Amino acid sequence: MILRTGGSEALAGSLRQHDRDRYLTTLFAPADRREALLALYAFNFEVAKLREVTREPIIGQIRLQWWRDAIDEIYRGATPRRHEIVEPLAVAIREGDLTRYHFDRLIAAREADLAETPPADLAALRHYAEDSSGRLLQLALEILDVHEPAAHKAAREVGVGFAFAGLLRALPVHLRLRRATLPADLAATIDERLLFELKPSAELSAATKTIAVAAADALATARRYRRDVPSAALPALLPARLAEASLRRLRRAGYNPFDRGLAQPDTLASWRLTLAAARGRY
Repeated sequence: MILRTGGSEALAGSLRQHDRDRYLTTLFAPADRREALLALYAFNFEVAKLREVTREPIIGQIRLQWWRDAIDEIYRGATPRRHEIVEPLAVAIREGDLTRYHFDRLIAAREADLAETPPADLAALRHYAEDSSGRLLQLALEILDVHEPAAHKAAREVGVGFAFAGLLRALPVHLRLRRATLPADLAATIDERLLFELKPSAELSAATKTIAVAAADALATARRYRRDVPSAALPALLPARLAEASLRRLRRAGYNPFDRGLAQPDTLASWRLTLAAARGRY
């Protein structure tokens, strides 16, 4: 299977600017799969950003429905909409025979982003992460023509670890927007005034550590499948290395998500991925 789409330079430029971590992982994919991965990750960015760029949930829901309809048309065999992401995504879906259910669950998870209510507990947050980040990586595996069950189980766990690490990294931004993204049971232990004023507390550090430990556990679980995961899966699973680095920095900061050092970009991200790829490790 050879996947070839058009307009990859524009997709790459946009993804490099808005989702640098996933962009970097595409550089380690075979050249004939890279454009399809760019289209997939660009689609993900479009649906993931809706909560941040729309003030009214109804506007976000309308945009998500637009994407639902676009995906449905692709799977029905209709001519794809003239759109810089939809058209290459249609090629990736049809030539890669990508699983529609993963798209359906991913979009449903992003619809939950538009709600004002946070996940009830860590289990609910994990379910969200599986259906958003985890499904995305399973689609990436399909693009890479990897169908081994162990690889897909690993992708689900890497997706959870990456999503949890990303949530903790983005927590200050979310709180400035008055978004409650911490699980409700953990948030209930923290003084709300201190939380939204971005002031550290022992309770916040404890809640942050709970999520960070769960993220690390997910990454460790993913690596237990390593023997049965083919090397072709590596580009989809490399986000594990970036999540691990993010969690390490948070641990060194005493699990204070407001530590100023955590706001600095990971300047070694490319090096981490290059070393992991050379060793065949995720």
